[in-house]
Amino acid sequence: MRWTTRVGAALAAVALAVTGSTGASAAADDRGSRHGGWVPAPQEPFEQPAGARCDFAVRVEPVVDEVRKLVLAVYPDGSPRRELYTGALISVVTNLETGASTEVDASGTSFVEYGTDGSMTWHVTGPVLFGFRENGGSLPRGLWVIDGVYVVEFAPTLEKTLTMVHGTTHDVCTDLD
Repeated sequence: MRWTTRVGAALAAVALAVTGSTGASAAADDRGSRHGGWVPAPQEPFEQPAGARCDFAVRVEPVVDEVRKLVLAVYPDGSPRRELYTGALISVVTNLETGASTEVDASGTSFVEYGTDGSMTWHVTGPVLFGFRENGGSLPRGLWVIDGVYVVEFAPTLEKTLTMVHGTTHDVCTDLD
């Protein structure tokens, strides 16, 4: 029951962040917002060479992809300022050297804020798959399923900083050795 309360509080905080703008900035967000409701946000399969995320080359390919996004606000140039992502996402991660594979659930919900400098902040509940490069953030190199309630801040250099409120981390590379 405690977990449900925390998730509910986190979702309430996301809702407040989404709707909490006031005054002139809220009016500017509303004028600039061009969203037409939820739209599909398909995840493309991708490969990483040996050493980039795992010691071996990997392929990540969605097998269930019901992810959709809602644009909440845009900048004056039309680029996204705030978006919400949700939906089922199950991917197969394959070691391209041995053929070993595993399914990964990355079906979390993310409220994403984009900075004008290329930075991003993801406020997340549930599992999401993040890749960390060597010396690229607060987790070691790997393909990490991060699950729970957390924030991932991306610097303009794409270095990632994870702030965990409650949850777990798991490096999928260890499942494919």
